[in-house]
Amino acid sequence: MNQPTSSVGNAQLQRGTFCTRQLYPWHWIISALDLFGLLRFRRHAAPRRPVAVTDMAASESPATRDAGDIRGIEARPADAMLRVVYASQTGFAEQLARQTAQSLQLAGLPTRMIGIGDLALDDLRQAGRVLFVVSTTGDGEPPDMAQMFSRKLMQQPASLAGLHYGLLALGDSDYEDFCGFGRQLQRWLQASGAQALFDPVEVDSEDDASLRHWQHHLAMLGGAPDLPDWQAPKYQRWQLVERRLLNPGSVGEPCFHLAMKPLEGRADWQAGDLAEIGPCHAAEAVAAWLAARGLDGRVVVPFGHRERLPLATLLARCRLPEPGEVDGLDEEGVAAILQQLPHRAYSIASLPRDGTLQLVVRRMRARGGYPGLGSGWLTEHAPIGAEIALRVRSNVNFHAPRDARPLVLIGNGTGLAALRALLKQRIAVGRTRNWLLFGERHRAHDFLHREDIERWIGEGAIERADFAWSRDQGERIHVQQRLREAGDELRRWVDEGAAIYVCGSLDGLAPGVDAALCDVLGAGQVAQLREQGRYRRDVY
Repeated sequence: MNQPTSSVGNAQLQRGTFCTRQLYPWHWIISALDLFGLLRFRRHAAPRRPVAVTDMAASESPATRDAGDIRGIEARPADAMLRVVYASQTGFAEQLARQTAQSLQLAGLPTRMIGIGDLALDDLRQAGRVLFVVSTTGDGEPPDMAQMFSRKLMQQPASLAGLHYGLLALGDSDYEDFCGFGRQLQRWLQASGAQALFDPVEVDSEDDASLRHWQHHLAMLGGAPDLPDWQAPKYQRWQLVERRLLNPGSVGEPCFHLAMKPLEGRADWQAGDLAEIGPCHAAEAVAAWLAARGLDGRVVVPFGHRERLPLATLLARCRLPEPGEVDGLDEEGVAAILQQLPHRAYSIASLPRDGTLQLVVRRMRARGGYPGLGSGWLTEHAPIGAEIALRVRSNVNFHAPRDARPLVLIGNGTGLAALRALLKQRIAVGRTRNWLLFGERHRAHDFLHREDIERWIGEGAIERADFAWSRDQGERIHVQQRLREAGDELRRWVDEGAAIYVCGSLDGLAPGVDAALCDVLGAGQVAQLREQGRYRRDVY
């Protein structure tokens, strides 16, 4: 999968990647007032000491309800436990929720993490303070684990006048409904009478500025301005060892099989996990930018606390500033204002036992015809043998079932990457009740990894396969049509305990498959499958 940090072109790079509110002077005044109110509250609080972070499964001791917020509300008898509620699709929101809980623990605040699927309305009514960390999947939709909460609790306002909350919403501004679920949750909380501790913080593709702003609020909430900064996971050094065109002659954009090896140590991952790539600009683009400003890319400049790099090397990893941003600056002055490029995430198409980490990446074109940031780097600019900044991120929501239940795998385009890894994992342990439904343009040109799939079909490792080649006939045919045609068989598989995994495009595949499943199985059963973890999606 190409995560919702989808590739963008140079036009977007030039305008930056951040989507965070500017902190104008009056914001700092408010923050100072907030801190005053917070310190007043802290004098009534329990002595500062480490408190274990617990989860929903732990029993909760009785306590009086409601707590003062950071705006100076009078301290009242309170439920001392602060809840951190997360709604995660790929695991990133859960990761941030855990970091949030740990920061609050360091500040001496009793903290409990709760998955939103385990959250009842009474929990919110009894809680004094709750911090929500929620992602958006698809085009403004709740993560799968939040579907029941959204459907059963958020359809009408509740009575939450005693609740004080904070909200961290994760999204991608490349999508029309940016932070869609976070904003839906915000509107519902407001309509329900809950009071915000601070303005919602929206994060665009994991940008550091917004996350630092959230950490500032946590420090204020805990009365601990000395809380350590969160450290983003460091990239590992990998080498690009293979790049192979998968769709020669296609009318679509070229699609590539890529393989990489770690340059140090070894890496481990599971089928369904993601590779986060630190992209770079083409060397030619960096050289042109330096020449236009009369700067020497060979000058060694500081980067971070310890690293020193040639300016050209550093620029390749960072947003290229606009001309007006660097007027009058020398090489070190330019280095001081640089912002690192955001990562791009792709589904891993292989297993560690294959010897390489493999991806399926389509070269995207953005505004102006420029190659996308991540896809351009991997498929065009990086030469074979180039060093690639990469880190593996677990995507637990898309891991294969642990048991031998049947698996229905539905995808299109580069969504085949994650499905290929899932099939590899299942086949390796002898689980052959696999049904693949895959769609692309032309069978002759767009049958990605055809050799693998046809071999697995021939060996009986894929029990059933249905393909939708949309342009091989006059009438367009898509995967959801094949799904409807096989409705009786689908119902049998589901009755036998099958899980359904979907990976591919947001605009076409995801809503079409969802509608087809509802037509065949009924909306109620689809909702039940989702709640049981038997209907999982990784769409972009």
